Amino acid sequence: MNTSGNNTRPSVLRRLAVLLTGMMLGLGAVVGLSTSASAVTQAQAESAFRAAGITWSSSGGCTDRTNPTCTSFDGLRQTSVDGARTLRSASGCALNITGGTETGHAGGTYSHANGYKLDFSLSSCLTSYVTNTFTYVGTRSDGARLYRSGAGNEYAQEGSHWDVTFHTCGGC
Repeated sequence: MNTSGNNTRPSVLRRLAVLLTGMMLGLGAVVGLSTSASAVTQAQAESAFRAAGITWSSSGGCTDRTNPTCTSFDGLRQTSVDGARTLRSASGCALNITGGTETGHAGGTYSHANGYKLDFSLSSCLTSYVTNTFTYVGTRSDGARLYRSGAGNEYAQEGSHWDVTFHTCGGC
C-alpha cells in the first residue's frame, strides 16, 4: 500500500502555511500596519519633531514619563509622530506639543500612555485649520468640542490645548 500521499499532504500544508504567514507579515510591513514594536524613543521623536519644525514644552521642563509636569515622548507610536508631522505640513501652523506619554492623562486604549495622543498648544492658526478642515462630530463626555479628520484622527478642543488622537498618520 502506498502511504506517501498521506505523509506528503501534511508536509505540503505546513510549508504552505509558513509561506502564507511570511507573505502576510511582509504585506503588513509594506502597507504600514502598526505593531507594538512601532513605539519610538524620546530621542527619536525629538529628532523627527525638530526636523519638522515642531516644538515642545512642559511646565516642569523635563521629559520623565512618570512625572505629570513633564512632556514625554517615550513610547509614542510612530503613527502619532507621523500624524503630527502631517498636521504641521498640511496646516502650515506652528505646532507646540504640551503633552505626550507622561502620566496624568486619562486612560483607555487610545490614550496618551499608549502613545496614541498628543496635546498641542491652542493657536488661532491651528484652531482655524481644525475647525474649517475637519468635520465637527459633537462634544465628548467632558464637554470638549470634537472634530474628525478624513483619515479618522480626532481633535478635541480642551480648555488650554488641542487633544489629538492619531489613529493614522493622516495621509503621510
